[in-house]
Amino acid sequence: MRRLTGIVITHRKLIGLIWLLALLAGGFASAHLSSRLSTSFDIPGTASDRADAAIVARYHSGGSETPLVAVISLPPGDTVARARAGLAAGFLAVARIGGTRTGSGRVASYASVPSPSLVSADGRTTFGLIFTPANGDPAHNPAISPTRIQRTLLARLPAGARVQVTGITPLTSTGGSSSTGAAVASEILIGSLGALAVLAFVFGSLLALVPLLIAAVSVTTAFLAIFGITYLTGINFVVQFLVGLIGLGVAIDYSLLLVTRWREEAAAGVSNAEAIEHAMASAGRAVVFSGVTVAIGLLVLVALPIPFIRSIGLGGMLIPLVSVAAAITLLPALLAGPGRRLEWPRRQRDDRPPSGWIRWASLVVRHRWAAAAGALVILGVLTAAAFGLQVGDVSVNALSQQGSARAGVVMLERAGIPVGVLTPIEVLVPAGTSPQAVAAAAASVPGVRGAFAPAGPAWRRGGTALVTVLPAADGSSPAGQAATTRVRQMLARRFPAAMAGGYTPGLLDQISSLYRDLPWVLAGLAVVTFVLLARAFRSLLLPAKAIIANLLSVAAVYGVLVLVWQRGYGSQQIWGLPATGAITAWIPLFVFAFVYGLSMDYEVFLLTRMREEYDATGSTTRAVITGIGRTGRLVTSAALILFLAMAALASAPLTFLKVFATGVGAGILLDATVVRCLLVPAVVALLGRWNWWLPGWAATILRVEPSPLPAIAACPPGSGRRAARQ
Repeated sequence: MRRLTGIVITHRKLIGLIWLLALLAGGFASAHLSSRLSTSFDIPGTASDRADAAIVARYHSGGSETPLVAVISLPPGDTVARARAGLAAGFLAVARIGGTRTGSGRVASYASVPSPSLVSADGRTTFGLIFTPANGDPAHNPAISPTRIQRTLLARLPAGARVQVTGITPLTSTGGSSSTGAAVASEILIGSLGALAVLAFVFGSLLALVPLLIAAVSVTTAFLAIFGITYLTGINFVVQFLVGLIGLGVAIDYSLLLVTRWREEAAAGVSNAEAIEHAMASAGRAVVFSGVTVAIGLLVLVALPIPFIRSIGLGGMLIPLVSVAAAITLLPALLAGPGRRLEWPRRQRDDRPPSGWIRWASLVVRHRWAAAAGALVILGVLTAAAFGLQVGDVSVNALSQQGSARAGVVMLERAGIPVGVLTPIEVLVPAGTSPQAVAAAAASVPGVRGAFAPAGPAWRRGGTALVTVLPAADGSSPAGQAATTRVRQMLARRFPAAMAGGYTPGLLDQISSLYRDLPWVLAGLAVVTFVLLARAFRSLLLPAKAIIANLLSVAAVYGVLVLVWQRGYGSQQIWGLPATGAITAWIPLFVFAFVYGLSMDYEVFLLTRMREEYDATGSTTRAVITGIGRTGRLVTSAALILFLAMAALASAPLTFLKVFATGVGAGILLDATVVRCLLVPAVVALLGRWNWWLPGWAATILRVEPSPLPAIAACPPGSGRRAARQ
C-alpha cells in the first residue's frame, strides 16, 4: 500500500487526468445506457419459459407478457347480452389497432367467447383480454396505448358506458418509466443532496465536496463499464438504480474513512505526505478489504444460473470495486494537492476521539450483558416476524393507487369480478388434442373462475390451439399460485403434451429456480467470508461473530419487510400503498446480498480499528472504547448517507423498487446502530481475550502470524478476573 501511495502522490496530475476522462466518458455512457438495458425477468429453461417461447413463436403474442384488460361497465337498464353487437364492433376495431392488424395480437371478449366468466353477476360489467404483439410496450406505444383502446371502445358502445383499461403493465408503469436515465438521475440528485448535508455536518468545510466527487467519478465509471458489458451480455435495468444509489453511498463511505483517518494523522503533527501514507496503510487497507468483501457478498447473485439475477450481481460487484479504485488513487491524489486548503472555513481537530462516542462505548462495556440482551431482543422480535415471509410478488392492489389502470381494477372489484383475471394462464394445446376438452377440464379445477378456447386464426394455428384459464385469485397470492399449481398438475395427468405459460407459472418457476440451490451458495459464501475475515483480524472468534451478526441483520430486515410491506404496517401511511401480501421473489435474495455485503463494510471498519488498538495496548476494553470512539461517528454518518440514497430509491414509481429500498435502508440503519454500536461492542467486551485468539495450526493454514491466547498468569496480581475478561 505504501508503494501505491508513493506512485499516486508522485503522479497525482496524471491520475487526476485519467479519472477526469473516465468521468466524461461515463457521463456519455450514462446518457445512452437505458436504451441498452433489458426489462426481462424470464428464467430460461423452465417449463413456463418453454411454454411462453412456444406460444410467442407460433402466435407472436402473449407468453410471459400479461394482456391489457379492457373493463366495460354499461349504464343502468342495459346488459352485456343486449350490447353484444356494440361489444363485437368495439373489440373488432381494437383488434385492428397498431400491430394487432398484422395478426400478431389477440382479443378475447364476451362478443367472441360468450363465457359467463367474462361477465359480472348483474350482467352489466364485462372485460376483454387484449394480447398485444410480443416485445411491444402497450404502456408507451401510442398505436396500442390504453387511451386509444378506451376511445375506440367508447365510440361503439351505448351512451353512458364507462371503459377503463388496466392490466399488470399499465399498473406497474403508472407514474412513469423508472428505467429511464432521467428517473435515475433525479434520484441520484436527491441522494446527493442528502449526502451533502451529512458531509457538511461531519466536516464543516469544503472537504465535504471531496467524497461527493469520488462518488460521482465512481458511479459514472461504473456506468461506463456496464455500458461496455451490455455488448457482451444482457444487463437488467435495475442495475442503473443499484449502481447510481448504492454506488453513491459506498463511494462516500470509503472516502469518509480515508479522509477521517488522514485528518487524524495530520492532527498528530506529521507532514501531509506522511499523513496520507499512514491513512492509506491503515484505512486504505480496510477500504480494499471492505470493497472485496462486499463484492464477494454479491457472488451469491452471480453464482445463480439465472440471467437477470446474474446481470444484477455483476453490475452490483462493479459498485464497490470501482469505488475502491477511486478511493485509493484519486482521493490520495486530491489530498496531496489541494487537500489541506479544502479545510475551510472551519478546520476541525481529530487528535482525539469524539467524547460522546467515548462515553457511549464506555457505557456499553460497563453494561455489556444488558447491551447485548437489548440488541438481541430488538433483532429477535424482528426475526420472529421474518418467519411469516411469503415469497411471491406484489399484489395487484399494491401496484398503483392512481390513474385509469387503478380505476379499472376498482370497476372489476365493485362488479364482483376477481383480480385474478388480470393474470390468465395460457395453455398451448398440441395438434390432436381437443381445446374444448382442455378448457372444460381447466374450468373444473378449484380456484379457477373460468376457461375458454376461442376459435379463429388468432387462436388456432398449425394444428395447435390456445386455451385461456382465468384464476379467481391474484396470481401473486398463495391462493392464485395454488390454483395455478392445480391446473398444471391436471394438465400433467390428463393432457401431458399441453404446455402452461403466463405470469403465474413463470412466477412459480422463478421462485423454484431462485431458491433451489441457494443453501449451497450461502454455505460457500460463509466459508469464503470466514477465511477472509480470519486472515484480516487474525482471529477465529471475530469472523464467526461477524457472520452471525450479519445473518441476524438480514433476518431482522426480512422481519421489517414482512411488517411494513407484506402486512402493510407503514406502506399505506408512507407510500399510500396497501399491504402487498407477499414479497417479490427476487427481493429477499437481493436484500441478503447487499445488506450482508454492506454490513461487512461496517464490521471491517469497526474491527480493524479495534484490532489495531488491541495490538497497541493489549486491552480489549481499550480496544472497544477506542474502536467505537474513532469509528462510531464514521459508521453512523456513512449509514445515514446510504439510508438517504435508499430513501431516494424508494421514490421510484415501481413498487418492487420501493420494497427493495426499504429492505436495504432498514438493514443499513439496524446494522449501524443496533448491531455495530450495541451488539458487537458488547459481545467483544464479553468475549475478552478470546476475541484475539488464532492458534498456530490455523495461522499456518491462513498463512498469517499466530495470535496466542494471553495468559492470565502474566497479568498483575489481583487482576486475574478482570484480565480474563479483557
